[in-house]
Amino acid sequence: MIDFSKQLENPAVYDHKPKSIQVIQTHISWVSLTGKYAYKIKKPVNFGFLDFSTLEKRKAFCEKELKVNKRFSPDVYISVLPITKTAAGLRIGGSGKPVEYCIKMKELPQDRLMSKLLAKKKITKTHIDNIARSVACVYAKEKSTPAMRKVSLAGIKYSINENFEQTRDFIGKLFDKKSFGLIKSRVLSFMRRNNDLLKKRSAKTVMCHGDLHSGNIFIADKIYIFDAIEFNERFVYLDPAADVAFFAMDLDFNRRKDLADFFIRQYVKYSRDKGILDVLDFYKCYRAYVRAKVNGLMSVDQHLGSEKRAEAAKTSRKYFDLALGYTKNL
Repeated sequence: MIDFSKQLENPAVYDHKPKSIQVIQTHISWVSLTGKYAYKIKKPVNFGFLDFSTLEKRKAFCEKELKVNKRFSPDVYISVLPITKTAAGLRIGGSGKPVEYCIKMKELPQDRLMSKLLAKKKITKTHIDNIARSVACVYAKEKSTPAMRKVSLAGIKYSINENFEQTRDFIGKLFDKKSFGLIKSRVLSFMRRNNDLLKKRSAKTVMCHGDLHSGNIFIADKIYIFDAIEFNERFVYLDPAADVAFFAMDLDFNRRKDLADFFIRQYVKYSRDKGILDVLDFYKCYRAYVRAKVNGLMSVDQHLGSEKRAEAAKTSRKYFDLALGYTKNL
C-alpha cells in the first residue's frame, strides 16, 4: 500500500503547484488540502461494510461518490482523476498507468466547517433552518423504488446487528459489558415490537446522505453539504428519519439540544413528515452507536498516530454513552 500521507505533501504532485499543503486522514481516506482544491484518496481497506481493497473498486467508488454528492453540492465536486507514478514521483492527472484515483473538489475555508463553528457557538437558528430546508428539498426530488424499500427494511436490521458484532471486541476496552447488553436488548426489543411501524416507514425510503453531521457541512456564502456515503447501498437507501436523527444526534452530542429540536421541527415543517417523530429516538440511538463504532475502529488504526487513536477511543466512549441514553426512550 502506498502511504500517501507524506507523498501528497510534495507540491510537484499537483498541476497548480500549491504553496501550502495539509494532509489529513480518516480511517478510510487521505484528504489533501491545497488552498484552492481538495483531493480525496480512498485507502485500500476492507471493513466488511465497505470494500476498497482493489484499484478497480476504488475508481468505481470515486465515480459514485462524485455522483451522489453533486445532489447536495454540485459546485464543490469537480472530477475523478488518475494518480500516476513518474520518474519524478507521483502526479495527479498525469499520463501513464494509474496507480490510484482521487476525487478533485473545490476547497472551502476550513474555519467555516460547521463542527468548528459549533464549538465557537457561532451556529444560529437561521443556519439550522437553511440546512433543514436544503435536506428536505433534496429528498423531495428523490424517487423511491421497490428495490430501495426492500434494501431499507432489511438493511437497517442487518446494520444494527452488524454494529453489535463489529464492536464486540471493544467490550471491556471501550464499552462496559453491562451497558453493551442494555443497548442491544432495548434496540432489538424496539425492533420486534415496532416491526409494522418500521415496515410502514420503509415506504418513505429514498437515497439519503447517510453521514449527515456537522463535520460534513460547510457554512460559507451558503450551505455546502458534502461527503455523502457511496460505498454501501444499505447505508443510504433509508427512511429520511435516519438522516434527520443523525444530524439531530450530532447536535445533541455537541450539547445543543435546542438546535437539535429546532432542526427536527423545521424539517417536519418543510417535509410535512410528522411520522419521523415515531422513530426518532430509535434512529438517534442507531446513529450514535455507528459513531461509537467508527471512532472505535479509528482507535485501533495503526496508520494513525497514538494521540489520534487515544482521542478516537475517548470519543467512541462518549457516543456509546449517548446511545445508551437514547435507549431509555425506546
